[in-house]
Amino acid sequence: MQSYTLRDVQALLGVPRSVVNALISAGVIAPRRGERGQLQFSFQDIVLLRTAQSLRASHVSTRHITRALQRLDAVGAGRPATGVRIRAVGGEIAIRDEHGAWHIDTGQRILDFEPDGSAGTVVEFAPRAGHKAPGSLSGIELFEIALELEPVDPAAAESAYHRALTAAPDLVDAWLNLGCLLCDQARFEEAAGLYREALGQFPDVPLVHYNLAVALEDAGQYREALAHYHESIKLAPDFADAHYNAARLHDKLGDTQRAIRHYNRYRQLGADK
Repeated sequence: MQSYTLRDVQALLGVPRSVVNALISAGVIAPRRGERGQLQFSFQDIVLLRTAQSLRASHVSTRHITRALQRLDAVGAGRPATGVRIRAVGGEIAIRDEHGAWHIDTGQRILDFEPDGSAGTVVEFAPRAGHKAPGSLSGIELFEIALELEPVDPAAAESAYHRALTAAPDLVDAWLNLGCLLCDQARFEEAAGLYREALGQFPDVPLVHYNLAVALEDAGQYREALAHYHESIKLAPDFADAHYNAARLHDKLGDTQRAIRHYNRYRQLGADK
């Protein structure tokens, strides 16, 4: 069976690493690891990633895409995600299969959802909330705006994340997402600085240490990255990806014994799933 590397995926689809990571973390796609530890994506993974990227191009946020694909899998009743038509309709995600067209979030039927790509009409039963003035938005609301902006205007999304953190500095997801956004633009040093700042508020959150380690590794600062992989493992001993990345860096730095120990723990955690 043909497989594709992460480099292949990005070259073929232009999908950001943050989107790939979100879909992997949510269990929407499950790439294998190759002999050298590289991710290997199946053709079905490619189809789902292409769908995710097309939805991003239609101004649908990564979190909404991930949640919708998870929900589709949960209610699929034997209908695989690659066997249905998935598209954005009025900023929302709609599905069409042999049973007709429906709204993934609510299950509401959709009228005039044609295969030729016409816009269609979503049947809504509740009015939308009124818009707020920008100055009155909460940190959560600014965070949601940033999520929506990521696929279409990264610079505006970055600004919205900063505003969200000003309004709600305890919003850990805003720190994490902003750092991922910077890494997607190869601004690894900036991302690392952001995550170090986040550690001032969240010293015991494993994912902050892990994301900092990823940014540091991408910046070539392997020993500091390794220290933060170990810190994330200390806080979350079953953090499989942290064990895997720590093993890679130990191997790169010539500490074969510790590399083997982390590889073995990674394999054990995978076997337990």
